[in-house]
Amino acid sequence: MTATTDLPDAPESPIGIIGGSGLYSLLDSPESVEVETPFGFPSENPQRGTFGGKPVVFLPRHGADHRLPPHRVNYRANLWALRALGVRRVLAPSAVGGLVPQLGPGSVVVPDQLIDLTWGRAHTVYDAVGPVVHVGFADPYCPLGRATAVAVDAPATLEVVDGGTMVVIQGPRFSTRAESRRNAADGGTVVGMTGAPEAQIARELAMCFTSLALVTDSDAGVDAASAVSHAAVLEAFAANVEHVGTLLGSVVAALPDDAGCACRHAVDGLPLPFELP
Repeated sequence: MTATTDLPDAPESPIGIIGGSGLYSLLDSPESVEVETPFGFPSENPQRGTFGGKPVVFLPRHGADHRLPPHRVNYRANLWALRALGVRRVLAPSAVGGLVPQLGPGSVVVPDQLIDLTWGRAHTVYDAVGPVVHVGFADPYCPLGRATAVAVDAPATLEVVDGGTMVVIQGPRFSTRAESRRNAADGGTVVGMTGAPEAQIARELAMCFTSLALVTDSDAGVDAASAVSHAAVLEAFAANVEHVGTLLGSVVAALPDDAGCACRHAVDGLPLPFELP
């Protein structure tokens, strides 16, 4: 008997989207799924459905009613819940401030580096006494996800920027002007409050993680004439959220399901203290 080449393709794993305000209605025919994790419950029940012609699991980072401040988000449970539902690729849109003058509102930065200035957050799934696990994190974002995000056609209203350094501050307050200038001097190009430990936990769970950072304002150290305000950030995000949804749909449609991506093998050969979902 000869081998056949018309075997059915393996089902594509769902793509995870961790989103915020204005992105809660992305999916077609969403189904809420309750998932409990070793770290408690996620911010909200994930929703399964389709988007961009592909299976997608959506999880609101701050809860459906945006009740969780950045330092209270259960990042470990959120990522574990997605992984338990079969997600191996994650797209993470968020609102950020620009740390350099050329990044004005409407820019979407696809960062390639990260500086974590958060504190007091549960930042690893490997914090129990037992086998010690050190996961490589030199390049914190998925190269395939990044390449896809910068290659797709974006809405004309958005300027997609390839590369940058995301500085993650503790929040919920915004930076002082001195802190903002320091963050820029350290090489930061955008500043946010939720990019860590989200990215590193995704890596520990062997997931591809791609950030889409929508600039809503110039940070305090950039624009000496004004200061960042909560109202202005919300207004800028609302003005661009529909376009961000369109960009997300294009990225989802084009994102490859590559089991050989290095992100998916980040913990291969390491002495894991528990079985991954």
